[in-house]
Amino acid sequence: MAHSISIERTVHPKQKPAADQLGFGKYFTDHMFIMDYDAAKGWYDPRIVPYQPIVMDPAAKVFHYGQTVFEGLKAYRTADERILLFRPHRNFQRLNQSNDRLSIPPIDEDLALEALQQLVLADQDWIPSAEGTSLYIRPFVIATEAALGVNPSQQYQFIIILSPVGSYYKEGIKPVPIHVESHYVRAVAGGVGTAKTAGNYAAGLKAQEHASANGYSQVLWLDGVHRKYIEEVGSMNVFFRIGDTVVTPALNGSFLAGITRESVLQLLRHWNIPVEERTLSIDEIVEAHANGTLKEAFGTGTAAVISPIGELFWQGQALRIGEGQTGELSAKLYHTVTGIQKGTLEDPLEWMVDMTKQASVLK
Repeated sequence: MAHSISIERTVHPKQKPAADQLGFGKYFTDHMFIMDYDAAKGWYDPRIVPYQPIVMDPAAKVFHYGQTVFEGLKAYRTADERILLFRPHRNFQRLNQSNDRLSIPPIDEDLALEALQQLVLADQDWIPSAEGTSLYIRPFVIATEAALGVNPSQQYQFIIILSPVGSYYKEGIKPVPIHVESHYVRAVAGGVGTAKTAGNYAAGLKAQEHASANGYSQVLWLDGVHRKYIEEVGSMNVFFRIGDTVVTPALNGSFLAGITRESVLQLLRHWNIPVEERTLSIDEIVEAHANGTLKEAFGTGTAAVISPIGELFWQGQALRIGEGQTGELSAKLYHTVTGIQKGTLEDPLEWMVDMTKQASVLK
């Protein structure tokens, strides 16, 4: 069903940056989507407007009680000029799961997807085509009611902004060193670790600072109770190839169910590669490294897709993985997923949404 989404075109288009200057999240397109919520009216006034600052009361609840959630996904331009989205319906399903945990009213997922597609088509000239580039999409919800009091807001805004981003691996895919965190805790089961909410990321910044200061790219989080069971790496889920089996921590209520994680699991099973989702301790990883069965490790997420891990630092010891080189399976996963996303490989699991047929909507 088509929804009534008003469109106000900008009269002052921005100058687009060069493809080799994009970086990540530095530039934003000409338009944005906004929809408001009021407890008495529900969600209303869906609209695409010129990109602009948000004006809010200093007492808006998002500033004081952290009632906010977000998502991240990408649009891709293929060599034959098609526009593809990677599993956008899953992002809006997860957004509503986060909404529920943060006591934010649910959003109509069909409306959200239609709004996203219309916004991307409005700013389709911003989608870069160079190798490794894409259009990053950031939907988010913020509590806007001006009232001090620890209870759910009665007013919200749902907003989508777009940002052209450069290649994550400018010099080719390469492994990164990871610091295993033993002091700080990010989340525990029963908390908000399964929601994509701002506080989860703020809670990880201190450990990330310490890791970066010691030359490590990211933090590998252990569980907050026993401080021994592996959960996730920074803003990515994590996988280990032990012998012939790929193992990833089972979802336990304290870390995010990544959509790239889910996709990698589907692809591995499609290839008939043994996969286990289970409790996994850092001691097991240390033992597998010692006996030579730890073959590969990699993170999965929207930004990097696949990020090979070349070293884990744990209790004063650097555990080098795969001689610090990108593993065969990590490389195959990266090239397969990115190939499907860019339309150069077949899509056997039907992940991609082809927007080409809808391009006439805004013409």
